[in-house]
Amino acid sequence: MTQPLSATTDEVSTSERRQTILVVDDEQDLRSLVANVLGEYGYKVITAANAAKAISMLEKMDTPPDLLLTDVVMPGMSGPMLADQLLAKFAGARVLFMSGYDERQIVQRYVVEKGFALIIKPFQLHNLCAAVKKALESTPASIDSPSTSEQIH
Repeated sequence: MTQPLSATTDEVSTSERRQTILVVDDEQDLRSLVANVLGEYGYKVITAANAAKAISMLEKMDTPPDLLLTDVVMPGMSGPMLADQLLAKFAGARVLFMSGYDERQIVQRYVVEKGFALIIKPFQLHNLCAAVKKALESTPASIDSPSTSEQIH
């Protein structure tokens, strides 16, 4: 994660720049790093320290962020539960999860099997940017997809 950003801004097309990404992670240093990197790539980034703060922001929005980039496991409310809240208000929103858990563990059950995109922490910054770009180009999630509202412990 401390590797310098080696990808060029050409990897993010002009049409993708200024898309809004809501970054939610309870680790302040990681949240700030991700926000700074994505901001350098031309994205408009808003951040929240937890799901409750993110929901408060979403309630005030008339349009969804172009992408919700959220940690899977957080105190209070999990990332999948936050994604459910987003999709309930804004059907068709895009979601990218990030997690320090190995894919064979809890993340496999609650994220991958439900069809959401995932990047495992720690990640290289150019891999984060590639995952964000791919998520933004993907088919939006659907509220009709399997529920992600199960609590993750």
